[in-house]
Amino acid sequence: MTKERFDLLLIGMVALAAVVFAALYFVRAGYGLLRDGRWGPKIDNRIGWILMEAPVFLAMTALCLCSPRRNEAAPLVFFALFQLHYLHRAFIYPMLFKSRSAMPLGIVAMGIVFNLLNACMQGGWIFYVAPEGYYTNEWLLSPQFLAGTAVFFAGMAINIHSDRIIRRLRKPGDTAHYLPRGGMFRYVTSANYFGEIVEWTGFAILTWSASGAVFALWTFANLVPRADAIYKRYAELFGDELRKERRKRVIPFIY
Repeated sequence: MTKERFDLLLIGMVALAAVVFAALYFVRAGYGLLRDGRWGPKIDNRIGWILMEAPVFLAMTALCLCSPRRNEAAPLVFFALFQLHYLHRAFIYPMLFKSRSAMPLGIVAMGIVFNLLNACMQGGWIFYVAPEGYYTNEWLLSPQFLAGTAVFFAGMAINIHSDRIIRRLRKPGDTAHYLPRGGMFRYVTSANYFGEIVEWTGFAILTWSASGAVFALWTFANLVPRADAIYKRYAELFGDELRKERRKRVIPFIY
């Protein structure tokens, strides 16, 4: 892919992120707490998550193995950080589900398409489009890499810890809804989403790239409206209790 075509891909993804951000304030995602009868036939949620998240892991692996930069230190570190997230997201996280609920195929299909496009953005930049010699070994000691890596792991820790809190809300066979507590849930109702936004903001910083920034923007555009919908659903379920705690939706003290 030429630099010109790659830039067009990034511009197109930014425009699409804006559309998705606006649309998700009117159309609820049909899974999890917001599960409904739309978005097509349903499959087991574990299978759905694996089908949705595994393609980006596999595509990034292929892009790395086929690249002449596959033995360069900095690109390999970026690759390892990216794959660490999706190793957990695609193959470990689904196996931790306690309930065997359903996921709509429409959601799975859209997730696959985005993840493959994102692999093209991140893997394309790191292994093919970035100028030759841009990511030297010295990059791994640069301020942006060190700061971005710290932010990345902080976000990952928040995301994983928040998911763990959510999983422990119910005992086997329980179908009631509970308000998550502890960790970053002291400040927001979608602490897991906050962690993921922080994580990919860190990745954008540590790679110092437009492709990383577009992914962080997409994460924000995709998760913030969902956090708003979850907040409203919790307000319906827990009304006064939620209002007394004065939690925000997804960004502590702000939104």
